[in-house]
Amino acid sequence: MSAEALLATLAMAPPVLVVCALIGATFASEDLTCVSAGVLVGTGGLDPWLALTGCAAGIVLGDFGVWALGRWGGPRFARAVPAARVAEAGAWVARNGALAAVLSRFFPGTRVPVYFAAGATRAPAARFLAWGALAALAWVPLLVLPVAHFGGALAGPLARALGTASWLVPCALAALVAVKLAPHVLARVRHHEFWPAWAFYLPLVPWYLLLSLRYRSFTVWTATNPGVENGGGVVGESKARALAQLDPRFAARTTLVLPGPLAERIALALEACDSFPVILKPDAGQRGAGVRKALDRADVEKYLAENPGAVLVQPFHAGPFEAGVFFYRLPGEARGRVFSITDKEFPDVTGDGRSTLAVLVRAHPRYRMQARVFLARHAAVANEVIPAGERFPLATAGNHCQGTLFRDGSHLLTPELESAINEALQPFAGFHFGRLDVRYLDPAEFRAGRGFVVIEVNGATSESTNLYEPSWSARRAYAVLFRQWALAFRIGAANRARGHRPLGALALLRLVRAYYRDRRVSALSD
Repeated sequence: MSAEALLATLAMAPPVLVVCALIGATFASEDLTCVSAGVLVGTGGLDPWLALTGCAAGIVLGDFGVWALGRWGGPRFARAVPAARVAEAGAWVARNGALAAVLSRFFPGTRVPVYFAAGATRAPAARFLAWGALAALAWVPLLVLPVAHFGGALAGPLARALGTASWLVPCALAALVAVKLAPHVLARVRHHEFWPAWAFYLPLVPWYLLLSLRYRSFTVWTATNPGVENGGGVVGESKARALAQLDPRFAARTTLVLPGPLAERIALALEACDSFPVILKPDAGQRGAGVRKALDRADVEKYLAENPGAVLVQPFHAGPFEAGVFFYRLPGEARGRVFSITDKEFPDVTGDGRSTLAVLVRAHPRYRMQARVFLARHAAVANEVIPAGERFPLATAGNHCQGTLFRDGSHLLTPELESAINEALQPFAGFHFGRLDVRYLDPAEFRAGRGFVVIEVNGATSESTNLYEPSWSARRAYAVLFRQWALAFRIGAANRARGHRPLGALALLRLVRAYYRDRRVSALSD
């Protein structure tokens, strides 16, 4: 629409219709409506009194609506909160209602909770709502009129640059959205560990292509571990089979529960449980999916009923420490090297006696990045208040996707630890490249190569997970990732020269597609 057509349409519209349109728009977004109205006032397309009237009326009605929701819907929520706390909140609103109504208008994110609480606690309404209306009437001119002034000043240059003044509205809306989203977006952009997988791995593509040309194969890296099925551990390799090939002094005791009649599976799993808790996880899982800590017999029965595939049962190692040890050994060499160590920190929040678990998670500068994961996992208690001083664990699986913090653990690496890792892997013929996930009790003992238990072995597609160290730059993380893939190609090519055939491109594609298809079918059947 041209500028002239847009302004003509607004000019011809009945004032009542314009006001009603602004009122409706405020229910979607108050700030966006005020900014848009201010831009249109500045370009001459909207009468300033109509703009102020429509925006103010919509905001006041919206505030009353939130209060009404609290008044008639709040008691249902209040039943989940101790009566003493509800009475205390009501008394506070009664004493400070006017101040709360005014300040909530000028502090983003506080208005809805304050108005809802005022309704839910049945605090005196007239004074609270009157002050809220006055605050809204003061707020609207402060937002609309300055925008109108600068909108008019910019209308001419923008119209000449863009060809139509109607671009002012979407530009204003886009700018405001960007400002509102900026803190969250910038936090994710600044921390490479939270980038989407496709974005993080995109720079790897040119490096992968160069390595493929150098070693004359796109898939030679699938020959890194001839002793591991599915292309050396691309996807779907058996965790139980891999653990069984380690030196038993270092491997966690593991029982494999195969698919079959549910009663037989439950009996086998319970037989493996000398005590509780125990860890249950899929034999062919990826990225910590499906890992659960079972606290009693009922948890075991429920997990097996929901997971009909092959499942591992392991005694829960209390740790409290866990590490990922990335190992490689060049074909023909007797000993391998530890490429990296990732020191894992399990997330938890500490209660203050006032905030719910959901509030604590969303208020945390790091955990809010993965709030969806944490709150889905603890949905049953997300709205419960955590007692003051009580620590609530958010994750059990030592996986970044499940919320665990990964730190560079190079300070843990010693010659003694590297020798112990070689001992653990010595019986495992055909394992040259991958990561051991271990739990241990004492860092000093771990550095001495003692007191650790391997709970999982990961093959060709495992990562040197120290690259998710929050303090590292993306450049440093990519240096680790690129070196890791260079080693994978080098080891795969060496094994190819020794007679081990890598997967072909089509075979690799079929393997990956089959694995994720089976996972999707399993999820649907659950």
